[in-house]
Amino acid sequence: MHEVLYRLQAVLQQRRGADPQSSYTARLYAAGLDGMLKKIGEEATELVMAGKDGVPERIVAETADLWFHTLLFLVSQDLAVDDVLAELERRFGRSGIDEKAARSST
Repeated sequence: MHEVLYRLQAVLQQRRGADPQSSYTARLYAAGLDGMLKKIGEEATELVMAGKDGVPERIVAETADLWFHTLLFLVSQDLAVDDVLAELERRFGRSGIDEKAARSST
């Protein structure tokens, strides 16, 4: 199901050191942490607006954009798809109320 995430992750890792003139992804890395986080914020806002509009195709497209930029950020932090999947697996089956309570007590 998530094989495409691994393929995308590999491409993002390959382009980390690429010339920003040759790749949109390399240009995003060159923007630095603030630039990457700003882009995630923009994409999250666009997803919220798509959600308000309720057009399924737009919601999917904006979610894909947000996932792409979030994965780029993870790679920039030497994190991986597996790190997030492990966290989701850890949370699976646990109520959201219990999860939030556990976070606020640490």
